[in-house]
Amino acid sequence: MKHLKAFGLLVVFVLVAGAPLLAQQTGLDPMRANLYKWAIIMGGAAIAIAAAAGAYCQAKAISSALEGISRNPGSAPHIRFLLIFGLVLIETLVIYTLLIAIIIVLIQWGNYK
Repeated sequence: MKHLKAFGLLVVFVLVAGAPLLAQQTGLDPMRANLYKWAIIMGGAAIAIAAAAGAYCQAKAISSALEGISRNPGSAPHIRFLLIFGLVLIETLVIYTLLIAIIIVLIQWGNYK
């Protein structure tokens, strides 16, 4: 029930935040304007999914590393190094997703024929 409330609040927020997009008039061809609108929506969705997955994976990695250190304190330096290395790789994937989303959004669909 708690997750359902959060999901409902998210849906309402997205609908309210996206309402001005439906009222805008553009000078572009309607087909290209629709494509650009979907590119922005998909770029935002990709960033949201990547950030959520990255945050979950980082939380799981930190939790497992702390559990491993608490069971065997002698291996703490090795576990800490591998934890930081793993966190860097996870964060890099999220940054790559941001870069791809920026490229998708910055393409000027109206200039291509």
